[in-house]
Order: sequence, then structure tokens, then C-alpha cells
Amino acid sequence: MGLKIFLNGKFVEKEEAVLSVFDHGLLYGDGVFEGIRSYNRKVFRLVEHMDRLYESASAIRLEIPVTKDAFASKILETLKVNDLDNAYIRAVVTRGVGDLGLDPRKCGAPSIFIITDKIALYPEDFYKNGLPVIIAKTRRNHPITLDPRIKSLNYLNNILARIDAIDGGTEEALMLSLEGYIVECSGDNIFLVKDGKLFTPPADIGALEGVTQDAVIQLAGKRGIESEYKLMRPEELFEADECFLTGTAAEIVPVSKVDGKPIGSGKPGDITNQLREDYRKLTQTEGIEY
Repeated sequence: MGLKIFLNGKFVEKEEAVLSVFDHGLLYGDGVFEGIRSYNRKVFRLVEHMDRLYESASAIRLEIPVTKDAFASKILETLKVNDLDNAYIRAVVTRGVGDLGLDPRKCGAPSIFIITDKIALYPEDFYKNGLPVIIAKTRRNHPITLDPRIKSLNYLNNILARIDAIDGGTEEALMLSLEGYIVECSGDNIFLVKDGKLFTPPADIGALEGVTQDAVIQLAGKRGIESEYKLMRPEELFEADECFLTGTAAEIVPVSKVDGKPIGSGKPGDITNQLREDYRKLTQTEGIEY
């Protein structure tokens, strides 16, 4: 059986899942999305992802024509149709079909599609030994120009940072703010560990508020590990004991070095490993069944 995509109210084969070239999601990146994971036929943090999807849509004045509960139900149904035990889910809403102008009022009904498939973002070696990253030449969009809480289809800023990573011979790049503060990587949030405490950049400098990031802060709290949102300069990376990235697709991946310089021992640290194990257990037990 081929992969089925939910597209505008019906399930279609992967090869038949097509949108108009006049859809403003394609023409202008005018739309929002969420990346979600399921484990053992349970969707992890589905409510939180739905909340963020609808908040993103509201921020760009895009009205999703179904309720949160109805959308969530379609995600569960798409997983069932494809009989996936463990999956990566991409839920997308675009402005819909319009003309070649920018005016969103000329778009008809929003386009909605849901993809459920498998994903392996990084090779297992990076989880065992750490991921080397570089500092991107591309700076993060300033929040006054594009609110970082909006998870939009306009991902060119992130893609340019990923190209910087590729050019630097790595898989990920760390983006700085215009003022030179650590913000996030092209696809993940970042944490530093110093003296047994977690530090992560605040959203108001351009970082996306991550669902996995929030889960990690909660897990750290259960271990008595304090967390703080903090403005940090790149040099603080090399004063840290540990560093790791978080994201729905990546989960928790340790960082071994930045721009060729080791972080701490240059290997995954104890706190990173503890939180990875805690997160793995959490994803195996928590979630909405399908």
C-alpha cells in the first residue's frame, strides 16, 4: 500500500497530492505548519502542537476552517490509514489559491494537508558522540520583522543557515541575532549546561518556542536541574560544560564542537545523556492513542 496524504478533505496517493501553482503557500510561503511525532501509536504533545499551529495561523490572520479537535482527529486518522506505529507528521495550512499578487483577500479557501511518514534527521553516531556545528554567516531574522513564535512556511532564513552548515562540512549551523547573541540552530533550539544548570535563549530575540524545548525544561525540573532563559554570546559556548540541541525531529542531540572547538570534554555530557534517556521514556509513555 502506498503512502496516503490527507489533502483538502480527502485521502490521496502520495503521487496525486498536488496543489495549484497559484497557491500562496507555494508562491510566497504564506502559510503555517507543525512537525509532530508519534511513538508506539501515540502522538506526542499533540495538544501543544495544535495550539502552536492555530496561534501561528492567527498571527498571520489565516483562519483555519476546521476546529483544533477536528484537525487533530484528521492527524490521528491519517496515521491509522497509513498504519504507522512510529511516524513524523507534517501538518500544513496555506493561504490557498489566489492570483500572482500578494493580496491575501484574493485567496479562496485555505489548503490543508497532512503527511505522515518516517524520519531520521541525524545518523546515530551524532547521538552517541556528538554533533559538530558551525556558527552560520546568516543571521536570524529580527523579531520585529518576523515574530519567532510564528512557525511559517517561509523558511528561507533557516535554509540559508543550513546551506552555511553544508558549506562548512557539517549538518547544522547556529544562528546569531543581529546583535550577536546565540538564538537557535537552523532547525533546533539550543541549550548550554554550566555548573549543573540549563541555559537557553529567550524567544524575544528570534528563537522559536519549542515543544521539545519545553518538555526538556520540565524533565530537568523533575531532576532538580534549574533552567534559565538567558542572552548568551558565542564565547559562552566554550565556557559551557555541555551543549545540546532539541527539536521534534531531532529529539535531543548532543553538540561536540562548534567551529571545530570542543564543548566541554568534546563528548556528550552526563546531564545531556540523562535528559535524553528521560525524554525517550517520556515519548514512549505519553501521548494520544490512535
